[in-house]
Amino acid sequence: MKRIAAVSIAVLLLGTACVSPPEEPAPAGKLYIIGGGSRPVSMLYEIVELSKAKDNGYMFVLPMANANPDSTIVWTRENFSVTGLDRITGYNFNNNAEIPAGMLDSLRNAKLIYIPGGVQTRFMNAISNTPIAEAIMEAYHNGAVIAGTSAGAAVMSAKMITGGQLKNPHSDEGYTTIESGNIETAAGLGLIPDVIVDQHFIRRQRMNRLVSLAIENPGDLCAGIDESTAIIIEGDMATVTGLGQVVVIRNKTGESTVNNGLLGSKEMEMSVYLPGDQFIIR
Repeated sequence: MKRIAAVSIAVLLLGTACVSPPEEPAPAGKLYIIGGGSRPVSMLYEIVELSKAKDNGYMFVLPMANANPDSTIVWTRENFSVTGLDRITGYNFNNNAEIPAGMLDSLRNAKLIYIPGGVQTRFMNAISNTPIAEAIMEAYHNGAVIAGTSAGAAVMSAKMITGGQLKNPHSDEGYTTIESGNIETAAGLGLIPDVIVDQHFIRRQRMNRLVSLAIENPGDLCAGIDESTAIIIEGDMATVTGLGQVVVIRNKTGESTVNNGLLGSKEMEMSVYLPGDQFIIR
């Protein structure tokens, strides 16, 4: 009997070990990731329509990437007023100040959260050691649209481009090389865990930066979004909208070589998408 009981327990434990943990449900919301530059009025209407913020909802502006955060809230309110959305609020959260509970609740319950441009590291520094990132993620999972432009686009990635170069920190010529260990990244919001977003992409000729990132981050899809252009992410699908192009690079094999600091990789996949095109991000 003891032997039978022992076998039964072993089988039970084995069965328990084989049970996979339940998958986290996909976010119910959408991401609207703009590559910077001017935003056509049609894009503003599209953002508001996707969020349904005019239907008993509101927009919440997070201006912390900008050097003039309070003015940024006012400018954003003026820009979006053309859409007829008049319920627009915002707050300059700062990790050195106490966060009003009411403002945090307003962020969690917003139908549309908008992150304007500026410096992405300034934004992430402002919310470090605060519940802001968690509140944004909660709103996203509950169905909110999270929209951002320029720096507000970069922060959406889990692995965020900072704009800095580790090997060429004082370069004023842009990204002139494809070399190892040069492109600086930091932690972003993680709304899209396997995608790295680059912005102002074609306008500012940032191909070398994206190629470097793709070679050194084979598990990630690297997306360069041009100005006045956006990708709308819903589930695993991205749709291009706006006026320009989106360049997507994947390091399919994960292979890379380094020769005198220069990066090499074979069989990488690159696509250039136009408005209306769709692609799978995971």
